[in-house]
Amino acid sequence: MLDIAYIRENVEEVQANCKARNVSCDIEALLASDEQRRAMQQELDGLRAQQKAQPKGKPSPDALEQMKALSSNISEKEGTLREIMNTYTALLASVPNRMHPDSPVGEEDAYVVVSTKGEMPAFSFTPKDHEELLSASDMLDFERGAKVTGSKFYFAKGDLVRLNMGLLQYGLDIAEKHGFLPIETPDMAKESILMGAGFNPRGEEDQIYTVENTDLALIGTAEITTLGLHANEIMDLSNGPVKYAAISHCYRKESGAYGRTSKGLYRVHQFTKLELFVFCKKEESEAMHRELLAIEKEICDGLEFPYRVIDIPSADLGAPAYRKYDIEALMVMNGDENNVAGYGEITSTSNCTDYQARRLQIRHKNDEGKTEFVHTLNGTAIVLSRFPIALVENFQQEDGRIKLPAVLAKYVGKEYIG
Repeated sequence: MLDIAYIRENVEEVQANCKARNVSCDIEALLASDEQRRAMQQELDGLRAQQKAQPKGKPSPDALEQMKALSSNISEKEGTLREIMNTYTALLASVPNRMHPDSPVGEEDAYVVVSTKGEMPAFSFTPKDHEELLSASDMLDFERGAKVTGSKFYFAKGDLVRLNMGLLQYGLDIAEKHGFLPIETPDMAKESILMGAGFNPRGEEDQIYTVENTDLALIGTAEITTLGLHANEIMDLSNGPVKYAAISHCYRKESGAYGRTSKGLYRVHQFTKLELFVFCKKEESEAMHRELLAIEKEICDGLEFPYRVIDIPSADLGAPAYRKYDIEALMVMNGDENNVAGYGEITSTSNCTDYQARRLQIRHKNDEGKTEFVHTLNGTAIVLSRFPIALVENFQQEDGRIKLPAVLAKYVGKEYIG
């Protein structure tokens, strides 16, 4: 969340930021609640000071009555403060992060293309989408996935399993080369951790599966659990940023997200992902964001499929993101009626500054010994739903096989799959 002092001092800027992001926030109500909170806290502090100043020894009957009345008054004020704090916290949590001054302002289609790499192969045959190719080779089974679990769940089989394992190992090797510590995280987190990360586990628009009769939810990304790893801690960043390469399963409802861009593996309810996550000092976060994007590009360059990098516009930023870049691969499944391929997102990387750390009280001591909030960043290394799409659709052969890039073939153990 944002620092309330910053909001008080920059009301118009905060309101403009909310408007640019298409986020509805009642800043006036927040500030009124903040005034109530501070006034009630000051009143309580005064009453507690009176209580503490009571003389020692056995009180007189009148003094005892006064002490009881004071104690009752304090309890009543504490209850009022709790109610005020509930309102205040909810209003403060609804305010999104600040936005980088260079981020594009506008709706989803106002993105800026930062760079492009490669072109779709010139097929001498009519290319197929990944679902058709993988199903025909018995590597992908949505029908039985639906029978066992439900729509948009699937079984990966045979060479697709080996491809997935190879992709993970390839991504891990690159991440470790750049100083990221591999971890495997739980697939569930407490709702307080999800809220701290900026994910809403409840409500009409949530995309999270919650576990009945618990305060747990299935995570949509290892960003959540890795962030929670250091909740309520003072981290040691004296030796540089702390960097993790986190593997987890991811679960998403994807409610209302269906259409052409949800075909096959593109939008499913469960998948595995290798997520890069960084805790760093505030003066390091811009450079770390560039590093995360460079690593994502290095991974894609090795896999040889065509892609572009886009700078995400204000209305498409998640609440925690200060700035976000997506990498989109060219895909047959997103092509038009003339078989001209279209782009589809495969990775993203976000700088969340101190927004998440403030919610979860993750701090460090700076060079002056002062405690301050860390900055957090995340980025996709490998996602085992969309990376196979790009590989299968770009490197398909006329006979239905898929030729693997050389860097991946050594992990999978074969040059062709299918």
